[in-house]
Amino acid sequence: MTFNLNIYETMALVSLILYLGKFLRSKSSFLTKYCIPPSVVGGFVFALFMLAIEMTGVATINLDITLQSIFMTTFFTSIGFTASLKILKQGGFKVVIFLGLAALLVALQNTVGVSLASVFSLNPLLGLCTGSIPMVGGHGTAGSFGPMLEEIGVVGATTVSIASATFGLIMGSIIGGLVARLLIHGKKLTTVHDESSKMPPTQVGDYNEENHNILSLKCLINAACLLFIAMGIGSIVSDFIQLTGLTFPSYIGAMIVAAVMRNLYDFTNKAFVEKEIETLGSLSLSFFLTMALMSLKLWQLFDLALPLLVMLMAQVILVGLFTYIIVFSVMGKNYEAAVFASATCGFGMGATPNAIANMDELTNRYGFVPTPYFVVPLVGCLFIDFVNSFIITLFINFIS
Repeated sequence: MTFNLNIYETMALVSLILYLGKFLRSKSSFLTKYCIPPSVVGGFVFALFMLAIEMTGVATINLDITLQSIFMTTFFTSIGFTASLKILKQGGFKVVIFLGLAALLVALQNTVGVSLASVFSLNPLLGLCTGSIPMVGGHGTAGSFGPMLEEIGVVGATTVSIASATFGLIMGSIIGGLVARLLIHGKKLTTVHDESSKMPPTQVGDYNEENHNILSLKCLINAACLLFIAMGIGSIVSDFIQLTGLTFPSYIGAMIVAAVMRNLYDFTNKAFVEKEIETLGSLSLSFFLTMALMSLKLWQLFDLALPLLVMLMAQVILVGLFTYIIVFSVMGKNYEAAVFASATCGFGMGATPNAIANMDELTNRYGFVPTPYFVVPLVGCLFIDFVNSFIITLFINFIS
């Protein structure tokens, strides 16, 4: 039997799968602990269901994913609106240093991924799908670059990217605590207080799902209009960029236009609808990720089981050594540097919420330090996506 769902039926199913993910996450301490998004949980369960009916030949379900690219572009456009040079200047020298370290990690992750793919006689571009695309980029970047790589002939790129991103979310939290404890105890660092005197975990920003914010209809409309204007002009910019003959993600023009618009707002000192932009971007990300996970072809991973495992474990070792040696040394060789190292494990293999969770766990045991709580979200939420997309694009064009 074949079921062809139209766009309305597809979105109804996507919404139900997102609710399923929220339900399963609420019932699992493991999923909550490692900050696995509901969209990933629900989408992956549906992907397993699709794998079962594909292998048994029971039925075929075809989804209309027309809106997936719109949600993707909307999300990355909202990221573009966060690229405020004014905020970067306010962040101080440590923001610049940490952003430089993050960029170096991105380059190393892609170098390791491409090199190991070549060792296993795989398409070198597939190595990027275990590099910074899923690691620093997370599921959002994985879901956007995966289809783009498939369009240029990299079979299974989306499936590998998103599977790697899920692996990274878990491992980023695991090795974050391990690296920090090795630094603190191995180097006998002076902490704010002793491990035995625990304090309540620090709640930072809006990473707490229950932190609801009051939004006005007027501001939401303004935010939506800004997003659509940036996306419209950005599509023209992307068309011009494509004339260079280089391969860029489809949303890059919208991100650039959004960044320009944001800095014009800052230059004129006009109020900016930041919270509303962030809300619409998060909404788009939830639907985009759910659709991306639901479309996974997990059977494509069977032939890549061993190479994929080796490449992912190599990324774990890379991030562990990079944070233990380089991040710790550059950021000051003290307790604060250990917190930075733990946070880098989180967003270097998962996402910024993982970095925050790593820092919360660490500072709950050893004491609060303020600087990482300002620097890490600033780099992880505002600037690293730009840097990551640029470096990935360089690798793609150099290899192909």
